[in-house]
Amino acid sequence: MTDGGDAQERLDTAIDDRFDAAIDRAIDSLPDAFVERLGSVAIVIEDEPTPDQLASVGARGLYGLYQGVPRTAFGAENVPLPSKITLFRGPLLRGYGVGPRLDDAVEETVLHEVAHHFGLSDARLHELRHSH
Repeated sequence: MTDGGDAQERLDTAIDDRFDAAIDRAIDSLPDAFVERLGSVAIVIEDEPTPDQLASVGARGLYGLYQGVPRTAFGAENVPLPSKITLFRGPLLRGYGVGPRLDDAVEETVLHEVAHHFGLSDARLHELRHSH
């Protein structure tokens, strides 16, 4: 007989595997020229955004957050500073459950945050999304 802790651990591992696979698909969908410029970007998964992370973008909730200097704002020496994309497991799971909808939401969130790394604002992303 297995205890609840083992079952929860297996579920957590399965969810982490789904997140990892969706992140990989999102990155693999990018043109090589963009992937080559993501070298300094860490992609991490955290359970929930902190109050400071929410305040940094004036949001009540987040699925993901880009923190760093967009490539369009690199200095004269073109020196990249470490950047980070954080995906928030809790809000994504609450919003999309476990399954294909979650996979799509993780992929979309990664691509959205990668766009910020390349200097696209939320307003520009909205324009692009609605121009098709």
